[in-house]
Amino acid sequence: MKSVIVCTSVSHGNTRRVADTMARVLGARVVSPEEADPAELAGAGLVGFGSGVFYGRLHPGLTGFVEALPPVHGRASVFATSGLPELPPAPFTRPLVRLLTGKGFQVEGSFSCRAFDTWTPFKLVGGINKQRPNGGDLAAARAFAERLRDGSGPGS
Repeated sequence: MKSVIVCTSVSHGNTRRVADTMARVLGARVVSPEEADPAELAGAGLVGFGSGVFYGRLHPGLTGFVEALPPVHGRASVFATSGLPELPPAPFTRPLVRLLTGKGFQVEGSFSCRAFDTWTPFKLVGGINKQRPNGGDLAAARAFAERLRDGSGPGS
């Protein structure tokens, strides 16, 4: 199965580390939204979409890319890294999942983990989550990708 991961990682490389971990499991190519080819995505068996969280939302470069995609019928997943914890009633990934579903993707799961963050108030103390994503976070990302690869149900 051909897989592609579209990833926006701009601050500390946190999201790219998670994307690269998943890519090794899936045999996927990791690309930025600027490098992504919509025709390649349409032909992929699975497309992952990932970003860091900025002001409670995924990066606008990623969401803008998805908004501009033509309708596609395929499998997708979404992942995020963030300094602050996700609130269960309002996951960071929910708006992108809805957008992808509206484009015709079957979203098979989402994944998020904490990550090093130096957003303004945290910069004063040198940032938060300095050692994240850590080995446990990357192991969880690997397990999520294995479930996607094996078709054994969505992860969270």
